[in-house]
Amino acid sequence: MKKSNLILAIIITFSSSIFGQNTFTLSSKNLGGEATINEEFNGFGCTGKNQSPQLSWKNAPKGTKSFAITMYDPDAPTGSGWWHWLVFDIPTNINELVSDAGNTKLKLAPEGIIQSITDYGTNGYGGPCPPEGHGLHQYIITVYALKTDNLGLNENTNPAVVGYYLWNNTLAKASIVTYYQRSKK
Repeated sequence: MKKSNLILAIIITFSSSIFGQNTFTLSSKNLGGEATINEEFNGFGCTGKNQSPQLSWKNAPKGTKSFAITMYDPDAPTGSGWWHWLVFDIPTNINELVSDAGNTKLKLAPEGIIQSITDYGTNGYGGPCPPEGHGLHQYIITVYALKTDNLGLNENTNPAVVGYYLWNNTLAKASIVTYYQRSKK
């Protein structure tokens, strides 16, 4: 009986170490499965508060030298989706962005990070604003663990170039998906 308990304990310990590993994870204290008027863009016919959600991440892989965050709508009727937020050169000692950090005028984001231009043509966060009656759009918010201290880009870099540099430097990534739609008025 003692021998079988010892074997069972070894199997449980081994299983926990293999399957219970901590994975790179992104979470939000104020963003749920559907975006709200708080996150909605204020412009293009939308009247939301345009507040970026609070985001936090943990368990970055070994070798991570910086982080980046993007928010992307693949359902936008553009042929190439819509980039709502691009944040990069986030140091590894940072693991959270507070709510509304995407408002560059408020200076809530950690000093030194870069928020480049979105498909709205502005820097910082630009919330959901799908066409009226276009149905649910998904908004993919992703944190990237990067193998470089900085991307060597600036606040005027367009989303396609930022995406290219992210693709070339990503060690791991974690995402949250939220949905939003505008009804016809």
